[in-house]
Amino acid sequence: MGSHNDPSHQGPSHALAAIPSHVSHSHDAPIEHTSSYVEVPDEVYDRLSHSRKLIIVALLSYCGLLAPVSSTTVLSAVPEVAATYDTTGCSLGTALSPNLATFYVFRILTAFEGTSFLTIGASCIGDIYRPTERATAMGWFLSGTLIGPAVGPFIGGIIVTYQSWRVIFYLQTALAGGAFVGAYFLLPETAHRMKSDDLVGLPLRKKASVLWEMTNPWRVVKLYRYPNLIVIALASSSLVWNMYSLLTPIRYTLNPRFNLVSPIQSGLFYLAPGCGYLAGTFVGGRYADYTTILWQKKRNGTRIPEDRLRSSLPFIGIVIPACMLIYGWSVEKKVGGIPLPVIMMFLQGVAQLFCFPSLNTYCLDVMQGRSAEVIAGNYMIRYIFAALASATVLPAVEAIGVGWFSTISAVFLIGGSLGTGAAVFWGKSWREAVDKRRKRKDLKERSEEAVTKVVAGDEKDKETV
Repeated sequence: MGSHNDPSHQGPSHALAAIPSHVSHSHDAPIEHTSSYVEVPDEVYDRLSHSRKLIIVALLSYCGLLAPVSSTTVLSAVPEVAATYDTTGCSLGTALSPNLATFYVFRILTAFEGTSFLTIGASCIGDIYRPTERATAMGWFLSGTLIGPAVGPFIGGIIVTYQSWRVIFYLQTALAGGAFVGAYFLLPETAHRMKSDDLVGLPLRKKASVLWEMTNPWRVVKLYRYPNLIVIALASSSLVWNMYSLLTPIRYTLNPRFNLVSPIQSGLFYLAPGCGYLAGTFVGGRYADYTTILWQKKRNGTRIPEDRLRSSLPFIGIVIPACMLIYGWSVEKKVGGIPLPVIMMFLQGVAQLFCFPSLNTYCLDVMQGRSAEVIAGNYMIRYIFAALASATVLPAVEAIGVGWFSTISAVFLIGGSLGTGAAVFWGKSWREAVDKRRKRKDLKERSEEAVTKVVAGDEKDKETV
C-alpha cells in the first residue's frame, strides 16, 4: 500500500508513546516557530510496523465508507421516502422516524457522527506515513469515502426493490457498530504529541482557557488567512460538487432516458463511477507520491508541499471536465446509448482518485502541526458545495437540462484547476507572506505586553516609595 521498502524504515510494532516534536501545535509557540511549514523528525514514522499500518489504513477506509454510504444509500429510495411522508425529501432513529421532521433530525445527527472519521482518518495517516508515502495511503483511505457514494445507491436500490426503505438505515446501524468495535480494539493513538500534556500542572481557570483555545472551531476558520488553503478548498469543492451533481439525479435523468422501471436497474449505473474510484485507488495516490519524489530530486532533496499538487492538474482541469461534458450532452441529446455515459462515469471516477489523494495529502503536508484543522476546514468548505449540489441539481436539470448543468460543473472544475495551478507556482510565497505578517503581529503584541509590564512595575515602585 505504498509503504517504504527500505529496511531502515521498518520498525517494531509496539504501543505508541508520545514523541517530542519541533512542530508547533499551539499559538503560544515561540516566535521563531511562527512558520506554517515545519518538517516533523523522520524517526517518528518508524513506531509501527508495515503490517500494523496496513491494518490501520484498512480500518480507516472502512470507517470512512460510512459517511458517504449513509448519505447516498437513500438516493435510490427518494421516491419511496417521498411517498411515505407525502413530500420530497442517527441511522436507527432515521429508520424508526414517524414523520419527515424526525427523519431530517436524525439524518443531520448521522452526518455529524459520520464526518468525524473523514478528518481523524486523514490525520492518522499523516501521523504514521512519511510525506513521500502519504498519498498512496491516502488513496486507499479515500477509496472508502469515494466508493461509498457509488455503491451506496446500488445497495439502496436492491433494498428498496425488495424491502422497505427503512431497512437501509438498519443496515447503516449495523455497519456503524462494526466500525465502533474495530476502532476500539484495533486503532491506537497515533499522535506524535498529546495536546493534553499542555494542560498538566495548570490551574483550573487557565486549564479551561487553554482547552477552549484547543477546541474553538474558529481556529479552523482562521486558517483561511492562507490563500493557498482557500484555493485548494475550492478545488476540492469542485470535485465534490461534480461527484454529487453526477450521482444525485441518476434515477431522474437516466430512468426516462433508457426506459428503466425499477430502483435496482438505475442503481446499477452507480457501479460505473464506483468501479472507477476503485481502479483509481491503485494508481492515483502512487502517482502523487511519485510526483513529490521526482520534484524533490530535481531540487536536490528539498521538498515543497505544493509539488504534489502538480499530479492533479491534468485530471481536474482536462479529464474530468471532458468526461462531464460528454456525459451530460450525450444524455441530453440521446446519443451513444448506455455505453457512452457509463464509460464517462467510469473515467471521471478514475480521474478523481488522481486528484483527491494529492489535494488531501497537501493539507497534511503544508501545515503538519495543525493538519487536522486544515483537513477539517477543507471538508467544511467542500461539503457546503456538496450540499448545494445535492439541493440544486434536480431543479437545475429540470430548468436547463442535464447538458447545461454538466457544463456548469465542467467550468467549476476548470476554475478549480486554475486555482490549484496558482497554488503550485505561488503557494510557497503566499504562505511565507502570511507567516511574516503573523510574526510582525506577534512581535508587536509581545512588545506592547512588555511595555505594559514595565509601566505597571514603575507605578508599583512609586507607590512603594
